[in-house]
Amino acid sequence: MNGTLSLDDVKAAAEQLRGHAFETPLLSFKVLDDAAGRKVWLKPENLQRTGSFKFRGAFNRLSQIPEGERAAGVVACSSGNHAQGVAEAARILGMPAVIVMPEDAPAIKLKRTAEMGARVVTYKRGVEDRIAIAKAICEENGATFVHPYDDRGVIAGQGTIGLEIVRQSAALGLDIEAVAACTGGGGLTSGVALGLEEGLPEAVVYTCEPAGFDDYARSLASGRREVNASGSGSVCDAILTESPGELSFEVLTRRKARGLVVSDDEALAAVAFAFRELKLVVEPGGAVALASVLFRKMPAGNGPVVAILSGGNIDPETLETALTVCSLLPGKIPGSN
Repeated sequence: MNGTLSLDDVKAAAEQLRGHAFETPLLSFKVLDDAAGRKVWLKPENLQRTGSFKFRGAFNRLSQIPEGERAAGVVACSSGNHAQGVAEAARILGMPAVIVMPEDAPAIKLKRTAEMGARVVTYKRGVEDRIAIAKAICEENGATFVHPYDDRGVIAGQGTIGLEIVRQSAALGLDIEAVAACTGGGGLTSGVALGLEEGLPEAVVYTCEPAGFDDYARSLASGRREVNASGSGSVCDAILTESPGELSFEVLTRRKARGLVVSDDEALAAVAFAFRELKLVVEPGGAVALASVLFRKMPAGNGPVVAILSGGNIDPETLETALTVCSLLPGKIPGSN
């Protein structure tokens, strides 16, 4: 498991996930193309098992734990999507799981994580150190800690999305110009970048983040891992991290990724657009890549682009807020009047 992460790691993960993770399609909508001013294909990981891409990385990582160590279980920390991915993977593999979650995580994520059989331990976001709490539990129980993004097995699992994009775009005869991914610590985006290396090596990879939590955009610009000033304060709870992961930053720097930033209102408008126009349910943190194309943050180009919808675990109250915000931005996107 040592050495530089590579496409081979992603291909191995694809074999591990066969029969467990769904292969999500590439979707096209004229209303989206019109709004974005270019051809856009969506990769709806909000339709993935547990409602987000996180199941891929979680199942791949847990599958790598030796049989003799599985009875001790796993511990993870997450605002909800990694939590559910680990909880479900642990359930399938017959392993106990403890998930450290912020007490202000969306109620639907707290509830579903517990329903999957995991024990939930809450903490105060921005006050307590979730990694320290998780590692203390590991030391007490002898469990395996599964980092939400800075982990080889997790990144490789997320990278299977890139392999699917390569295969599906080839079947459609598409020469994808760019891929935009919702980005927190970078596990998804770096994994996708690896997955694209063989079939779409020239495609530009974009990290997409909410304003005020754009550590990846700033890090890619400066060449060093930058830190966010705060750990909370955005509606995009699923992708709020302190700083880029070491492993993901190495991959995305090597891949010459670029950063895009959207406002919370733009993310919410993208949630409303997906619901009203595309009939897709997406959470704010899972909609920032869609927002980046809707609000034309990406440099102009002629080729088709892919935007990954990374999650759909949204509370009804947040969806209602998104629909209200969309109504306050008349003329900005179709269906907002």
